Amino acid sequence: MPQDLNYLRETPSQTAGPYVHIGLAPGAAGFDIYREELGHDIAGPNAKGERIRVEGLVMDGTGSPIKDVLLEAWQANSDGIYAHPEHPGEVEDGFRGWGRVITDFDTGEWGFDTIKPGPVMGRNGRIMAPHINLWLVARGINIGLNTRIYFSDEDAANAADPVINLVEWERRRETLIARRSEADGKIVYRFDVQIQGENETVFFDI
Repeated sequence: MPQDLNYLRETPSQTAGPYVHIGLAPGAAGFDIYREELGHDIAGPNAKGERIRVEGLVMDGTGSPIKDVLLEAWQANSDGIYAHPEHPGEVEDGFRGWGRVITDFDTGEWGFDTIKPGPVMGRNGRIMAPHINLWLVARGINIGLNTRIYFSDEDAANAADPVINLVEWERRRETLIARRSEADGKIVYRFDVQIQGENETVFFDI
């Protein structure tokens, strides 16, 4: 006999806890547990396109770095194709399009190397600007936060992107843009994430 819904109670929420790195990225946390850790190689050696590095900080509402964050990134290749059986088209051999990193325990910095993705076909046949999807979780965050990394040198594509245009204020849109620079001969995009506060990064409910 079905229970009266009035007697059902919400279960307590649980954050990722202080040991999220040991379970999900043990090698980065100094534990040699697995022969091969998932998520270290996003693009693979055979991927076409521009090789880039994406790096940044995750900061709390006061602007202080959070040093126990786990981040997962997933992206299309330079042709705008995801490594997924339901996505039409083929990707290069070894292209995963997915990676996992943690923040540095001392500085809070995070980063990964990949290739710059191409425009992606979205819903209703609308083209989305080149972007990297980013999910992050840390102690004190009950539900993982989803955002996107767009690129500062893709002004025209960004202006037409259907997702960015869901964000009403231009100032808020700017929190989704990674800034391009060059360091040691590498193309680097800087993307800092603000969890709270006046300059809070746009997060998506997906």
